[in-house]
Amino acid sequence: MNIFIMILVALFMAGFYMFSSPSQKVQKHDTEYAITTSDLRTIAQCTATTHNATINDAVFEDICIGQNGVRSEFVCLDDKLKITKCQITKNKKPAFSYIVTTTSPIAPENHNSMMEVLETYYSDSGTFGLFHNGTIMSGGTTTKRTVPNAIIEKMEITDGQLVYLTQYEIPDEMIEYIPDATYDIVCPTGTAKTYRFGRWQCIDHNTKTDCGGDMIWDSDLYECIPDESKKPLCADNQTAVLVDTVWECVNPFPEKSCPDKMIARLNYNTLEWECVTDPASTTDTKKCANVAKGAVYGALGTTLRVPQTSCTDCERMITDPETCKSICVPDPSKISDPSCYPGATSECSGSTRAFYFGFPNGKYITDAKDVIGDINVPLDTHHSQNRKFNCIDCGDGIVDTEKSKPPYVAICK
Repeated sequence: MNIFIMILVALFMAGFYMFSSPSQKVQKHDTEYAITTSDLRTIAQCTATTHNATINDAVFEDICIGQNGVRSEFVCLDDKLKITKCQITKNKKPAFSYIVTTTSPIAPENHNSMMEVLETYYSDSGTFGLFHNGTIMSGGTTTKRTVPNAIIEKMEITDGQLVYLTQYEIPDEMIEYIPDATYDIVCPTGTAKTYRFGRWQCIDHNTKTDCGGDMIWDSDLYECIPDESKKPLCADNQTAVLVDTVWECVNPFPEKSCPDKMIARLNYNTLEWECVTDPASTTDTKKCANVAKGAVYGALGTTLRVPQTSCTDCERMITDPETCKSICVPDPSKISDPSCYPGATSECSGSTRAFYFGFPNGKYITDAKDVIGDINVPLDTHHSQNRKFNCIDCGDGIVDTEKSKPPYVAICK
């Protein structure tokens, strides 16, 4: 009888140990964390896929859309940042056009886990993150994108929602002219058949364009260019400049003097004289006749915008004369510019501080290898991705001179 009771006690103790031992609790905790992270990553993937489908004018259908309240809309604003129709009215486009994708609010206890998912898988998105207090907080960067109040009110966006914001431009309307198939003409030699004003017409091949002012038509470039034959002879202290298509003699500032092989030119944006290379003293050897403005960096599809140039004030553009491809690279000479580094450059020195550039993503780093070399560039939360020059402060530590290359890369030991 005693032996039987001892066997029962032993079985009870073994079961108690198996179900309440610390190792089992740790395993259960790890499993719950993995499940939560997987669910949050699924929500982020569903949101990004729906957003990209809207950009490409496609439809993404999945059960995850209804489960997580994912919706994507086109939202347009006028000059006063008020909601307007996303269409061209009387040849006028909306001032701002956006594609906005949102989800249901994420539970507050999962906000940190969601930021980890965004930092790991969507660090290059820029405008994809958690909405909080009127801004989008993206993963892997301290940059916050402010959302216009009109969009917040229309989409009824609240704190804790995932928001993906992309700006785009409404394309121009395509006008299609359908010729009358039953009517045709035969044009004489030296003319071309063209369908205009609802009927076929014969026009000359070499139709020229009338240019106003002191401009002349260039049959090779198909555009109006300054007519050098009308350029006036100015006094020794004057410079002939083209003002609104008309040549004028302008007096440079007396204190403005330029080095050899440079001339003074009036910048009509700032109304100040500046020294530029004298075209007569250099030979243009570029193979690219027309370099397209707007250097592209990073993966396409994240933020759609058509700027005059995508290089910031802290960068310079490099164009490959063989491929005519333009890229942006850091310009160390701009560190003293307040828009590139607001503080005093003399304060970022010594063994504990050093300058570094805020590289935005891996594609940018790969393109800039010829400038920064083969140094390893970190993309983490300790380094900003703001495309400006920053100062890292190692505090009690020192700058790792082997892994750093100021002002491009700075890493603390």
